[in-house]
Amino acid sequence: MKLELRGITKRFGSLVANDHIDLTVEPGEIHALLGENGAGKSTLMNVLYGLYQADEGDILLDDEVQHFRGPGDAMAAGIGMVHQHFMLIPVFTVAENVMLGHEETKGPGALDLAKAREHVRAVAARFGFQIDPDALVGDLPVGVQQRVEIIKALSRDAKVLVFDEPTAVLTPQETDELMTIMRQLRDEGTAIVFITHKLREVREVADRITVIRLGKVVGEAEPTATNAELASLMVGRAVELTVKKDAPKLGEGGLQVRDVRVLTPDGTIVVDDVSFDVLPGEVLAIAGVQGNGQTELVEAVVGIAARVEGSIRLGDVELVGRSVRAILDEGVGFVPEDRTEDGLVGGFSVAENLILDRSDDPQFVRAGTLRRDALTEFARDRIAEFDIRTQGPDTAAGTLSGGNQQKVVIARELSRELRLLVAAQPTRGVDVGSIEFIHKRIIETRDAGIPVVVVSTELDEVTALADRIAVMYRGSIVGIVPGDTSRETLGLMMAGAADPEVAA
Repeated sequence: MKLELRGITKRFGSLVANDHIDLTVEPGEIHALLGENGAGKSTLMNVLYGLYQADEGDILLDDEVQHFRGPGDAMAAGIGMVHQHFMLIPVFTVAENVMLGHEETKGPGALDLAKAREHVRAVAARFGFQIDPDALVGDLPVGVQQRVEIIKALSRDAKVLVFDEPTAVLTPQETDELMTIMRQLRDEGTAIVFITHKLREVREVADRITVIRLGKVVGEAEPTATNAELASLMVGRAVELTVKKDAPKLGEGGLQVRDVRVLTPDGTIVVDDVSFDVLPGEVLAIAGVQGNGQTELVEAVVGIAARVEGSIRLGDVELVGRSVRAILDEGVGFVPEDRTEDGLVGGFSVAENLILDRSDDPQFVRAGTLRRDALTEFARDRIAEFDIRTQGPDTAAGTLSGGNQQKVVIARELSRELRLLVAAQPTRGVDVGSIEFIHKRIIETRDAGIPVVVVSTELDEVTALADRIAVMYRGSIVGIVPGDTSRETLGLMMAGAADPEVAA
């Protein structure tokens, strides 16, 4: 099925999110839609999917103009969408999620779950997925949840499939698997729109590339274009794709982690006997496939983990046993891996989110009363400094694009005096221009003599930022190696193979 968008325009008040956008996607083609966070990519696809109504323009399928009143109309016309933030109900099973919205019955009020299970198995077998139709979605890893989204879209016979930032929460291995699935769908004749800002993925899988900037199409490119050329089109300027840093100037003290174990409430050991130091003035990156204890280790450092054994010291201060509030007050900055769940309050304004961990600061609160003028001035300064694309300090943080939400979190944590920065997946779901900015700020923090811990599943990010790299596998550190260690060696270590020649 051929998809064509003609002159699509979508406004939100005075903001023109899409400005007369034209786009054509042929059957059997992967068409990448590339752009910065907030460029209007997701808005355009939400118009296509019927979630938004265009103010101007037409949607055509096989040269016929469509009029979608909602997602149901779009799905009935053969359009499927795999959303950046999964549209799944955690307490429902895989089969229940797949049949949701087009339930079939086998009698009055009785759902035909057996048929839904069989449908899940059929689609899963087609792509080699290993998915239990009766598994609760909330118990599944992120990569498997995405496969459920794909099954859900294909179960409705989608001829046009939209992937909206599909790799934002995936490991490198899961990303490779998704690319294989996309190629298979393309070869079967599906028209695919691939929304992303990751240049490597675009060049690997796209047949054609359209670049959007500030709501407008600014150019088309071939997959043979260089990363620098694509980045320049996206951002409108030359982008530095490598991290510039001098040799670290190390201090004394910093963070000392000794013999740390983290246990779940039922006693399962998820971090086992981990020890390392991070000196003032260096970046220690913690690498590994997601799910190998990195999340729980970070939670132990910042006081979130319920059961922690061992010692975590910042200078002369023992952090184990302290509350999160007390640890933050010691000067620990924390960028959580899931900004929507742990980093922001979506219904709060940008300004309010910028002081979530400073709500008792006299600069903003006196005698229990919020100093609105001071907060607004502070927020405007941070919005300008961190290039947060928002209509103003009073805009709800939950309405911002993912990358701009991340900038709010980064701005909050780097706008107070720090003795330690812990950044988990600091650029997850963030475009190249923002990545450049965030990496620069992390290195500036390191150069200010502050120890920095970065947790990332992106090997390019790990090797770009790290002075040393600790690789985790099944809850333990298999080795600590120099920051210039090859991707091949790191990949082997991430699979559990510690090399005694390099592992310190």
